[in-house]
Amino acid sequence: MKSIMILAEEVANQATVVNEFEQTLLRIFILIIMFGLGAGLTPKDFGLALRRPWGLIIGWVTQFGIMPLTAFLLVTFVLFQFDPPPGVAFIALGALIMGSVPAGTTSNLFTYFSKGNLALSVTMTVNSTLWAFVMTPLMLVFYSRLVGLDESLDIPVGELVTVIFGLIVPVGLGMLVRRLSANAGSVLELIGGVFGLLFIPFLIAIWVPRNWQLLLTTEWPTYVVAIGLGAVGMTIAYWAAKAIRLHPMNVRTISLETGIQNGPLAIAVIVAVYIDNPGLDQILLIPALYSLFIVLLSTAVTLYFRRANVAAEQKIPNLL
Repeated sequence: MKSIMILAEEVANQATVVNEFEQTLLRIFILIIMFGLGAGLTPKDFGLALRRPWGLIIGWVTQFGIMPLTAFLLVTFVLFQFDPPPGVAFIALGALIMGSVPAGTTSNLFTYFSKGNLALSVTMTVNSTLWAFVMTPLMLVFYSRLVGLDESLDIPVGELVTVIFGLIVPVGLGMLVRRLSANAGSVLELIGGVFGLLFIPFLIAIWVPRNWQLLLTTEWPTYVVAIGLGAVGMTIAYWAAKAIRLHPMNVRTISLETGIQNGPLAIAVIVAVYIDNPGLDQILLIPALYSLFIVLLSTAVTLYFRRANVAAEQKIPNLL
């Protein structure tokens, strides 16, 4: 009987990897999105965060505590337990990467429409993004060893750190532009938000059609992991924030901020680090599916959160 890794290589060789032109487009997208993220920040945002740091601390714990652990548990108890498909090791690696990246910029948009704390959302997003070049490789190495991934899928820590750091640099440049010109910063922030929304249609256009057969043959556990990552993350963060009696606006914010990962960043990192890996499309599978479904999930959660009575909530002390 063939081993799982041999079957994985056979399946991966049949898939179409991301071509050079698409790599360039992905890099452009992520750079603009990160630029816009930085351009949305002002010294006032950081001053508020430093005066009330509990929001950042809680966000850091949920982002790099809950999400990587959720990815690990879903991989262990769903992906590996129910008829593991060929290429399961590649798929598991993609899931762990998706769970280890920082929060996505679309969390700010959904927080706004969910009557959440937008200032807290933005500072949490940037805080987790800046921590990513340390925490993402650390979480990825830790959980990949717990899962027991094949040696051929060892995490190139140095290269991973370099790629993430290079992608975070635009955040600092965006902040500098905002510092020099508030108007230019506002324009960049708007452009970054638009590109963040366009990323999903872009992903559908370039990746889904060429991998349609792969999607049709993908086993249900893979879909459960891709969708469950956001759903479980939001749920755990929501009840954890509620249990420590945070303000309802902050509870909604932390829930969305935790569950909405930076899909573009995860995909950009995978393309940059694993471009020569024969299982590239398999590694991309869960990040791509996650990016497609998280918008639908976040929309449903936002519609539920919008039922909140904001007028009544104004009477509740806000400690963040």
